[in-house]
Amino acid sequence: MLTSEVYRMRVIAGEFKGRPLKSVPTHKTRPTTDKVKEAVFHGIGPFFEGGKALDLFAGSGGLGIEALSRGVDSCVFVDQQQKAIQTIYENIKTLDINERTEVFKTDAMRAIKAAGKRGLTFDYIFLDPPYKKFSYQDLMEALLEFELVGEHATIVCEHDASEEIPEEVGRLKRMKTDHYGSNIGVSIFE
Repeated sequence: MLTSEVYRMRVIAGEFKGRPLKSVPTHKTRPTTDKVKEAVFHGIGPFFEGGKALDLFAGSGGLGIEALSRGVDSCVFVDQQQKAIQTIYENIKTLDINERTEVFKTDAMRAIKAAGKRGLTFDYIFLDPPYKKFSYQDLMEALLEFELVGEHATIVCEHDASEEIPEEVGRLKRMKTDHYGSNIGVSIFE
């Protein structure tokens, strides 16, 4: 378990390569390690020519910021913890990317419904909820129901390695699952 000690994070590649990011100063948030982040982006990119991203359960915003650094046009960050929201705003300010971002303090399902009402669609969706607390099946069904998943979208799910992840949800098919260490799994859907 993480303590309140700040975990050192950075942007790995792209426009903001090497720039430090603040992590959320609480044990309730588990930052994605550099090793996992690097593997995720090599699996889906590694660089992008535009597109829109959704970083649900954003924590410090590390995954969405990495996507922005690698060429995504804009990103919506969602988290329900106040400390996470403050950290996301600090990281956005440090990198001067305010005009490319939106930040919402709310729970995931409310955010999905609100984005659906606005008619938003995303090309890259990052799902990194607290391990074993959310159903990826339910989250992806909601993303599809509210039409947030773009035609050629990629969804990245970070999860506990022991969790059962569905092979497919609606039109989304799991392309691969990789494990990092004994407890981290990453599944990619398209």
